Amino acid sequence: MKKFYIPIMFFVLVCFTSCVDVEEHYDFKADGSCKVAYSFDMSRAVSVLMNLMSDSVRATPQFAVVKDTSLNFYSALPDTTQQKMTPEEVNLAKSSNLSVQMNLQKSLMKISIYHQAKNAADLQYYLRNISKIESHSNLNSVTKNNSGGKEFDAQQLISGQDYYAYEVTPHRFYRIIDKAKFNAFLKKTQSTFSMAKAMLIEMPYKVILNFAKPVKKISNPRAVLSADRKRVILQTNMDEIIKNPSVMNLKIDF
Repeated sequence: MKKFYIPIMFFVLVCFTSCVDVEEHYDFKADGSCKVAYSFDMSRAVSVLMNLMSDSVRATPQFAVVKDTSLNFYSALPDTTQQKMTPEEVNLAKSSNLSVQMNLQKSLMKISIYHQAKNAADLQYYLRNISKIESHSNLNSVTKNNSGGKEFDAQQLISGQDYYAYEVTPHRFYRIIDKAKFNAFLKKTQSTFSMAKAMLIEMPYKVILNFAKPVKKISNPRAVLSADRKRVILQTNMDEIIKNPSVMNLKIDF
């Protein structure tokens, strides 16, 4: 199995734990398919911390590495795991990809997860099962540090998407946050968010949904509907979500 190694060291771990811009994109097509993308952008934090580094540190080989790599989820699975998978699980893994873009000298650090759903049922299956991928895969090899430092764990990013209950049909996109699962997620990541808050750093969270036809009804008053009623944008931050998880609830009929 092909592995990609990125020498990030503790420096980028600090970036991750202090500031992540999270974006979710859903592009619904007229044929019922949908492209989903999760982006975790740490570039702002990298920019701040690179300015704090001395010239001698920034000149080291570890900070000169440039990476633009991608990995298919299915290829990250051990052969023994692939043999035990159901056809639905195989399809989910094969149609999902992870990409890593890194150029510390240009203040770039971004992790993205992509999936192409064929129809509403496929999208619902993906959204309900994305976190199961990380429990079987070796995705952290994509961002493993081979210079003796700590790892940037891509699996942690994926598992954080497990706290929603979804209902997806050809004319409906509903998701309600599961507060029990969300509280369990917060418990695991409490130190991360505490550090970000102590540093007065926000963690923006944006959801963008593009539809092929006009939206008929939307439940969340915080969501902004475009003039042509084909785009919905919900923008908040993790601090607000922690205080009121329901701010992420969406019920959209289209």
